[in-house]
Amino acid sequence: MDLATIIGILLGIGAIIVTILLGSGLGLFIDIPSIMIVFGGTLAATFVAYPLKEVLGIIKVTMRLFIFKIEKPEDIIANLVEISNKARKGGLLSIESDIKNASDPYLAKALQMTVDGVKTGDIAAIMQSKMALAKKNLKSGSDLYASMGSFAPAFGMVGTLIGLVQMLANLDDPSSIGPKMAVAMITTFYGAILANLFFIPMSGKLKIRCDEEISNMNIIYEGVISIREGEHPRLMEDKLSVYLGPNHTPSEE
Repeated sequence: MDLATIIGILLGIGAIIVTILLGSGLGLFIDIPSIMIVFGGTLAATFVAYPLKEVLGIIKVTMRLFIFKIEKPEDIIANLVEISNKARKGGLLSIESDIKNASDPYLAKALQMTVDGVKTGDIAAIMQSKMALAKKNLKSGSDLYASMGSFAPAFGMVGTLIGLVQMLANLDDPSSIGPKMAVAMITTFYGAILANLFFIPMSGKLKIRCDEEISNMNIIYEGVISIREGEHPRLMEDKLSVYLGPNHTPSEE
């Protein structure tokens, strides 16, 4: 579970509620027509901009923001080094047990092709294709939330304009100008909150998730190709350690 996402949302909502309560009641900031135009308009624009399948998949994408588990790069490298050592000593067939124990389907498929004697070029092509597809699927969720982050403020302004038109149409009643102006501004408030507390930050978090997963897939890709080519495990570890940053020092044998 990603506590940072949960903490951030709760802190944001809490700060807004406390600020409102210090100056007025929450009821002043609740307006059903404003909610309808901002939420409904944002959702409608998203349906227009994206295929139905991607929009309906927003629930699955959103779950990745809160429930997300990814293997540490150093653990992946350590596992690949262990497999490489085993393959170097006992041959490629000796790593069949590692295929069954692999929790990552991408790694399992790559190792299976290696054991089956598939040519290095073919393994590389298949793995790169799978990586490109995974990146596309991960990126689509981030792009969708980024678009919603631009739609929400726009429909907030639409709601404000509707409110202003309705207010100007009733200037003969001065006592209603204040309340109508307040309602007109609430839609802008809703749009800003949705965009800047939810949609845009969620898009950014999904981009980070995408980068992490693709980085891990790159480690597996390069590691399996090294194993297939029979490279020395130490050389492979040195090559893969670049994914751990400049402060990492490969282990000594």
